[in-house]
Amino acid sequence: MKAVNWVVDPADSLPTFPPPLPMGMGDDGDAVAAHDAAEADYYHARNSSPLTRWRMTLKEARDPLDPQTERQLLVAAAVLAALVIWRLQGK
Repeated sequence: MKAVNWVVDPADSLPTFPPPLPMGMGDDGDAVAAHDAAEADYYHARNSSPLTRWRMTLKEARDPLDPQTERQLLVAAAVLAALVIWRLQGK
């Protein structure tokens, strides 16, 4: 997924969705205005074209599985492949 994220935006020119404001920042009007402006820029770029929307979706995509689950699946696949190879070489 990291390769896909880089391929759709190699120059890192597409905006990312701003993180939510921390709880204490709600009273700071300037911080709220800056956050709202960043969010407006994000939605303006996202709604500019279907291709840009697709690129932004792929840029923000993450791995569907947790790293621990991926490791377990890879180990299981390696063990299964080793057993199949060992079994086929015995004949």
